[in-house]
Amino acid sequence: MTDQIQTRLDSGQARVVEGPASARAPRHQVEVDQNFGLPTRLFGVTVACYLGFLGLMLASFAAPMLAIPMVIFAGFIVAGFGVPTIWTRLAGNKTKPLSYGQFQNEGVMTHTGRCAPRDAAIQMLILPVLIVFWGIAIAIIAALVG
Repeated sequence: MTDQIQTRLDSGQARVVEGPASARAPRHQVEVDQNFGLPTRLFGVTVACYLGFLGLMLASFAAPMLAIPMVIFAGFIVAGFGVPTIWTRLAGNKTKPLSYGQFQNEGVMTHTGRCAPRDAAIQMLILPVLIVFWGIAIAIIAALVG
C-alpha cells in the first residue's frame, strides 16, 4: 500500500504510458450565450434613461465646474454598455440577440423559469425610469427653491 511508484517503475512492475489523444483536446462542455437573452432595444432605452438623467442634471445645475464630471459619468455609462456590446459581437459568438418580435413571443428564460415579455421589460427598465423621475423631481425642487 505504501510502496513508492518509483520502486515499481524501477522493478518493471509499472510503466508510464501516454494518455488518450482525446484527453489533450480542449473540451467545451458549456455553450455560452453572450447576448444576455434580451433585445438590443431594451438596452438602448436603459442607456437613454441614464444619459437623460445626466442631461437633466446638467440643464438644471448648469455650471462650468459640472461639465467635466458629467462627461466622466457619461463615459462610464457608454463604457458600461459599450464593452458588453463589443463582447457580444466577438468572433466565435454563434448566437444572435433576440429580435423584439421574438422577445414578445417567447419572453426570456430566467433561473426561476420563463418570464413574460412585459414582466421582463418592467424588471429591466424600472430602475432607469425611476432614476429619470428622480432627476425630474430634483430639477423641479431646484427650480422652486432657487
